Amino acid sequence: METTASIESASISRATDLLKKRTMSNSYIKLLQKRHFLLCDVLPFVGFILAIACLWGKPISVVDITVFLGMWFLTSVGITVGYHRYFTHKAFHTHPFIRILLVILGSTGGQGPVLSWVANHRHHHRYSDEVGDTHSPHLNGTGWRNQLYGFWHAHLWWKMGYDYPNPLYYAPELLRDKTICKLNQLYYVWVILGLVFPAVVALSLTGTWSSAWHGFLWGGVIRLYLGQQATWCINSICHLCGSRAFDTKEKSTNNLWLAMPTFGESWHNNHHAFQNSAKFGLQWWQIDIGYWVIVTLQSLGLVWDVNQPTLEMIQSKSVRSL
Repeated sequence: METTASIESASISRATDLLKKRTMSNSYIKLLQKRHFLLCDVLPFVGFILAIACLWGKPISVVDITVFLGMWFLTSVGITVGYHRYFTHKAFHTHPFIRILLVILGSTGGQGPVLSWVANHRHHHRYSDEVGDTHSPHLNGTGWRNQLYGFWHAHLWWKMGYDYPNPLYYAPELLRDKTICKLNQLYYVWVILGLVFPAVVALSLTGTWSSAWHGFLWGGVIRLYLGQQATWCINSICHLCGSRAFDTKEKSTNNLWLAMPTFGESWHNNHHAFQNSAKFGLQWWQIDIGYWVIVTLQSLGLVWDVNQPTLEMIQSKSVRSL
């Protein structure tokens, strides 16, 4: 009996220690990180180059544009509305069906399973631009070479291997959700679905296999690569250059020219000032397609309790009059 009790006590102790760990790193985790980097970062780049070579000199059809923009919209909604504003920051409440759909759509972006994405982003906010931040461009010293490496690290290279933010610590409520965990396990299935689905749509619209091939390239491969680059610009460019409406503790910035392709994610300084806000574009001219989607869902009764800062909250944090 004493031996059994000792074993149970030791197991509880190990579980408690794991819960307290904010990050984890071992050979198995690093292997998974390198595998994901090769499959979901390097391979899309190779695929993008090959796709451009295959499509060179060929006219771009209405179907090509449709599947590209349609998949860009769906993936972007999954990332900014789902992964970021909903699952990471709990900026609104929604129905179980919408939760499932947002996980699937976010996964088609090839930016990692929802549990990893959420844990990493919450970790980023805890240590933003300080030692511990997995993708800050400001931790490599001064001088143009170090700054250039900082940009490269923040944009992509950090994904090669880093201390993995522990979902047990950062996302325990998602780990308790069996549906979310199951969807998380099927991550690579959703990535592949994001490549195949536009080909199926193109085939159904035209009835030709050549259009299906172009749909796969435009709506699948090219969309995946360019969508990833748009998101990575938030980690790199939006922590290096741009305007700052709010005096936040880190070096986040706002960038107008990235607002459209990122669906409002580039109002990054606004986001860091009001992390739990569903609304990133705080001025009338700040394009925020992600928020427009949330408002549309709210009008349909599919979303409720939408968080956003009041005018008084904005003015109290602003470095200048808005």
